[in-house]
Amino acid sequence: MAPNVLSNALLFLLLIFATSPIALAGDPDITSDFILPLNATVVDGNFFTFTGMRTVINSGPPSAFKVLKASMAEFPALNGQSISYAVLMYPSDSVNPPHTHPRAAELLFLVDGTLEVGFVDTANKLYTQTLQPGDMFVFPKGLVHYQFCSSQSPAIAISAFGSASAGTVSVPGSVFTTGIDDTILAKSFKTDVATIQKIKAGLAPKN
Repeated sequence: MAPNVLSNALLFLLLIFATSPIALAGDPDITSDFILPLNATVVDGNFFTFTGMRTVINSGPPSAFKVLKASMAEFPALNGQSISYAVLMYPSDSVNPPHTHPRAAELLFLVDGTLEVGFVDTANKLYTQTLQPGDMFVFPKGLVHYQFCSSQSPAIAISAFGSASAGTVSVPGSVFTTGIDDTILAKSFKTDVATIQKIKAGLAPKN
């Protein structure tokens, strides 16, 4: 009987270890209704209200791609709630360059215009779609993805994230603007240093 108990215990432990990465994949669970900032003394409905998206209403399209975020940084009441939002505004012929969100999947809802979207999985397969108003598209957690407004009309979308702080890692930015040596980049991209320097110059902040 003892061997059966031992084998059952081992099986139970294996199941725990196998499922623990899944259980820890999102924001950690909290043990209270919500989390208050350390300096909070009085809390009312204002704490749970975010007004940063009001500028979107009745505003014209921006001159360049623009994102308005409602994450934990901008909206502290989201701390511990495993949710955040972003409004994405695309003028004609604009792109949200390839990037990843390391801590959350993204569910995009297209409100207006048309949008070409895509992501690349870990087998380097590209999945693309052209979205119409009312369509939704999911970008799996951590995978490189992009959006492109190729039409003559602007587009606007709303994205929800399964984390209060999804994080954004820009592929062009993280590769070419963080100080990686030009020679390393030239060898990695099978090109020359002059080409790498030209790319870096194009991505440098405009004064």
